[in-house]
Amino acid sequence: MKRRTFIRNSGFATAGTMLIPHFLKAYEQRPEPSQADKVLVVIQLSGGNDGLNTVVPYRNDIYYRERPVLGIERAKVLALNDEIGLNPALEPLRRLYDDGRVRILNNVGYPNPDRSHFRAMDIWQTASDADEYLSTGWLGRYLDAACSGCASSPHQLLEIDDTLSLALKGQRSNGLATLNPEQLYKQTQNGNLARLAKVPSAAEDDHSPVGYLYKTLAETTSSAKYLYEKGKMQRSTATYPTHELGKRLKTIAELIISGIDTHVYYVSIAGFDTHVGQRAQQDRLLKQYAEAVEVFMNDLKANGQLDRTLVLTFSEFGRRVKQNASNGTDHGTANNVFLLGGPPRASVVYNEAPDLTNLEGGDLRYSLDFRDVYASLLRDWLRVDDERILSKGFKGLKGLLS
Repeated sequence: MKRRTFIRNSGFATAGTMLIPHFLKAYEQRPEPSQADKVLVVIQLSGGNDGLNTVVPYRNDIYYRERPVLGIERAKVLALNDEIGLNPALEPLRRLYDDGRVRILNNVGYPNPDRSHFRAMDIWQTASDADEYLSTGWLGRYLDAACSGCASSPHQLLEIDDTLSLALKGQRSNGLATLNPEQLYKQTQNGNLARLAKVPSAAEDDHSPVGYLYKTLAETTSSAKYLYEKGKMQRSTATYPTHELGKRLKTIAELIISGIDTHVYYVSIAGFDTHVGQRAQQDRLLKQYAEAVEVFMNDLKANGQLDRTLVLTFSEFGRRVKQNASNGTDHGTANNVFLLGGPPRASVVYNEAPDLTNLEGGDLRYSLDFRDVYASLLRDWLRVDDERILSKGFKGLKGLLS
């Protein structure tokens, strides 16, 4: 019987929680993180966000010719330079840009792109080539290879969700997924679960179903206790939007402010697959994203935590340049990426605007490999050996985080 099946059939999988494998010691006091400990927050825009209507090439006549209905009116674009500007729904992001907290990367992709949602997301989450299939995520491998002691502390990688993304799954270590740390703690204090988590399992083979179950319960119980006891120390006084992303970023902010020793947080917002009637749907989602991120960053700034926190925002692919017959856009290739936060510095548009005169089958050509972004984040922000984690030598992006 497979381990996951054993846990499910045993009745120990709890709602809203993913019990993560790999084995944890009994709960022990963990050291306080210092201001030098960097935090990475990943926000995934699921569905394939339309990058051309996010960072708009408002001086390009081809953009308006190919998008007579969908094109963002020039007068409404929040200009960043003489070529591109932000969708007006991103006004809060413009304020962060003016505060020196934003890096915008255009034309991010990879060779031989895949237009399947599932496959494209797998590629981004595993940092694989288009024809390479990996079972571990780039952040899970970070936990495996670079984070001392993280195998016994799955909350070092925390996803605010009820399931764990592939990005956070390693070979020996996985992250932890929970929508609500307090609820997770209460679930692990259930009488039967609490008693089982304390049962000595040294006699059991760690790879046997029973030994695996005991270890999994102990691991989850330990991390749940730590998150609960540390997280309850600080509650945010900021007013977050009441939508899903706002609630999840508030949870992350409270954990960061409380001094939780989590290195990476992961959260996603769905709905960006805009084949039909795109303008209203995308504008609504971009507004939700920008409002939530602005409150989040201002909350961290007010509590002295923003300089050590960086936010990466990505989507699995962009959309085609030409609008379709349903006033939407179909699956495309290269896209933009946002990096927000960190120490104050001049905000920049890192590279050139999309070249609409040099398309590949109606799609944008990539000029930045997303794995170079990962390499820079691993090397220059998290201070680890990026080549060991990515298994290949990506150069990174010069000056991205300086």
